[in-house]
Amino acid sequence: MREKLDQTLARFEELEQMLLDPEIQAVGARYSQVAREHGSIAKLGAKYRRFRSLNNQISEAREMIESGESDLRELAEAELPGLRDEREQLWNELLDLTIGGEDANRTKCVMEIRAGTGGDEAALFARDLYEMYKHHAEAKGWKVEILDASPTELGGFKDICLGLEGEGVFRELQYESGGHRVQRVPETETKGRIHTSAATVAVLAEPEDVEVDIKPDDYRKDLFCASGPGGQHVNKTASAVRLTHFETGIVVQCQDEKSQHKNLARALRVLKSRVYEMKREEEAKKRAETRKTLVGSGDRSQRIRTYNFPENRVTDHRINFTLYKLDNILAGNLQPVTDALMDYDRQQQREAMGAAE
Repeated sequence: MREKLDQTLARFEELEQMLLDPEIQAVGARYSQVAREHGSIAKLGAKYRRFRSLNNQISEAREMIESGESDLRELAEAELPGLRDEREQLWNELLDLTIGGEDANRTKCVMEIRAGTGGDEAALFARDLYEMYKHHAEAKGWKVEILDASPTELGGFKDICLGLEGEGVFRELQYESGGHRVQRVPETETKGRIHTSAATVAVLAEPEDVEVDIKPDDYRKDLFCASGPGGQHVNKTASAVRLTHFETGIVVQCQDEKSQHKNLARALRVLKSRVYEMKREEEAKKRAETRKTLVGSGDRSQRIRTYNFPENRVTDHRINFTLYKLDNILAGNLQPVTDALMDYDRQQQREAMGAAE
């Protein structure tokens, strides 16, 4: 983790110099890209730079104490406790900022919700999850945008893709990646039997343009006519866009907007996020980094949570956390679950990173 912090600081200082470069300032688009990346790591970079400065000051104070010179020793002994306290406080703040890995401080992400086993009931559950996240985002002051959706006749979603933006959005929502299971009596069930259905959620960090550069030659663009459930809301113009990325084989489509250009822009956002996620996973495997916990791992095949309607219960299986407030959770009050997951991850991080010294 110290190595990652060193790399972040080096990049932060490099970006600082780039922002002062007249050649970069002269190119508006390039300057904006650098400024966005700089802003995304500014808090972490500045705090870690101060932390390293404190380490140096503490080392100098120790040397002064060991020097034997009474005036220097007294001055250093008076300063040392305050320096150590500030360093400890900064260390705790750095731990919080690094919860969730190197992408924790990103302010944009893409969320994909897909109905799993359970037919129409699974699609309705996917809609419930979407509404839960939408209300939670509104309460947090995050911006939510539907990038693409495939609604069903009963009002559910086969899948829905969202773009979210705001402070702490990826750090918190990344814990939602995985399999979600619901246990309830469907409205169409005449005998009152409880059914189990599922949906998967994937939360992807949205990279800056400078991090993932996808050119038109890197993908195939297909246009088609969008349509809604049961042939409703048919768009007779070929405004829907499907992109196939040649290198990775990733396929993305967007049809929610009537404008082909808007659908293309949205599809590119999702494509870049998926490509970035794939490369990030590959790099993590090369470094052979394994986390002690699966919290926030993003494994879609892992069942992370059960929503039990008869018992009004939510259980997160990764940390054995249960809350009998399902109605509140689905209304968008997701914070108690998120806080429990972040607290668990924070403790894991403290054990991995050790003390400040």
